[in-house]
Amino acid sequence: MNKNILSSIHSPKDLKSLSRKDIQTLAQEMRDVILETVSANGGHLASNLGVIELTIALHRVFSSPDDAMIWDVGHQSYPHKLLTGRYDRFSTLRLKDGVAGFPKREESLHDIFNTGHASTSISAAEGLLTGRQLLNQSGKVIAVIGDGALSGGMAFEALLNITPSTKNLVVILNDNKMSISPNIRAVSEYLSRLTVRKGYQQFKYVFDLAVGKIPILGRRINFLIHRLKRGAKGIFYRNNLFTDVGFEYVGPLNGHNEKELEKVFRNVKKIQAPVLIHVQTKKGKGYSLAEENPSVFHGIGPFNIADGKLEKASSNSFTKAFSQALVDEAQVNSSITAITAAMAQGTGLEPFQQRFPSRFFDVGIAEQHAVTFAAGLAAAGLRPIAAIYSTFLQRAIDQVVHDVALQKLPVIFAVDRAGAVPYDGETHQGLYDICFLRSIPNMTVLAPASAVEMRAMLHYALQLESPVAIRYPKNTCASECPAFALPLETGCGVLIAASDESSVLLICTGGMYPETVAAAEILSIHGSAADIYNLRFIKPLNEARLLELVGRKYRAVVIIEDGCTIGGVGQYLEGLIQKHCTGIATAVCAFPDTLFMQGSRSDILEAAGLTGQQIAEIAAQLQKTQV
Repeated sequence: MNKNILSSIHSPKDLKSLSRKDIQTLAQEMRDVILETVSANGGHLASNLGVIELTIALHRVFSSPDDAMIWDVGHQSYPHKLLTGRYDRFSTLRLKDGVAGFPKREESLHDIFNTGHASTSISAAEGLLTGRQLLNQSGKVIAVIGDGALSGGMAFEALLNITPSTKNLVVILNDNKMSISPNIRAVSEYLSRLTVRKGYQQFKYVFDLAVGKIPILGRRINFLIHRLKRGAKGIFYRNNLFTDVGFEYVGPLNGHNEKELEKVFRNVKKIQAPVLIHVQTKKGKGYSLAEENPSVFHGIGPFNIADGKLEKASSNSFTKAFSQALVDEAQVNSSITAITAAMAQGTGLEPFQQRFPSRFFDVGIAEQHAVTFAAGLAAAGLRPIAAIYSTFLQRAIDQVVHDVALQKLPVIFAVDRAGAVPYDGETHQGLYDICFLRSIPNMTVLAPASAVEMRAMLHYALQLESPVAIRYPKNTCASECPAFALPLETGCGVLIAASDESSVLLICTGGMYPETVAAAEILSIHGSAADIYNLRFIKPLNEARLLELVGRKYRAVVIIEDGCTIGGVGQYLEGLIQKHCTGIATAVCAFPDTLFMQGSRSDILEAAGLTGQQIAEIAAQLQKTQV
């Protein structure tokens, strides 16, 4: 399809002169481009298809970047990118060195604030607005937040912080009745019930016009006007949370009627008070398969547009292995419950939800609540399993420490997407959980290398009377080997011996096992046998057993970890070996102290120096120092 209009849009200013017919054509061209690109590269599809008309209207009425736009989570920013000079490079979306899948300040002056996690936009908007006011800068600040992100407590903290000084704040509430999994909690139900009368906005316009003609008569008249306004709101908006906290409320509006949105936005530009505009959109709009299954098409890999099927048949991933093991355990243990923060599909909990609906809990995008809720379940005598991505568990560290670990409650954390996470960029890398989980008292940390180990570790965790984290990557499970079937022994790993003559030991966390095997094979090709020690336990560690193994025959030890170097288990083990073993050269292969951008898993590992080839080169260099 010839993208005649879209290709002519180099900045939002180019939108201003388009006719109504051109706008309709533009919206369809944008849908086509997003669908084509995501089907090729993977990405967030349904959320972006749902905000195309909304994005066009925003850029037609407001003037970015003078009017700042902050996109909550950022997974709905593709249309914004297309309209702000990135159409020519949009085919590189989420690829290495390509257009990012989330807003990036370094990518465009129209990306005012980096986002990737939910519920941050209103706080950031209030801060940005306050900063601009202190610097005597003008312009509106617009936060676009979905009703899923509104289920996060941080969004409510920001709403409750509204003051008269936030008068140039506009909050767009994109109500699509979805977050990632469907919103089933109070916020969604509240928005579904909320109705608005246009009468108030008409009344307010006439009232403000009349007030503007009244001479200044001091505080008394101003107080009276304020009370009258509040009374008018009470007539038209009974039980409206947003007016109660100080917003002028407009809506709900049809989020796909671009003409009507423009009309409202132009009126809103004149309002000096903080405004919340309630917009209703359909996730996946324009692509029937996404409209029917928005959760499936929220974040998806490359797929066939005609039938929606993934190009690559999914193999046995760690997430699937966890999902299957959990259902099997729950069939014989009625105390098991499962909690997700709006990620039932992504964390593999949907089969559990279908099989045991009364024991499944989706708390919305509220990781802090998820963790403390799990602690409460544990205190009641149940066995809660909180399945949360590594990058999102960061949002609940205090709850893990204060509400779980200090009470030694048996909560199991299924830490998905640990280590290198492909394509979503630095906001989603799971590099820090080892560091913060290792430092927490009473916490056991496990890292499976295969589906067999995943099953064994989940069973082991359910026997403990203390918290456990099982961390695993977004990757295919490694091929099984006899060592993986060995029973778990607290603090001990398993040895995969290559030869009695091996002088190199490669110690790895489970997620790095494939790269470790690749390194051992490369070393073998070059005539150097290397044994592999799969740690299994990141905490606790049977240090005596490990030191006895290391001192038995090895001259070089390389520790490979899918976490950051600083504070990681590799750094700790290297210090332990150097302290207690003489004549052994050591090295740590882990993520250095920098941010890792988007790309495939192999792209990210290469940037970190963690491919099989790079590990083998480090091991070979260590051997040379021992000759």
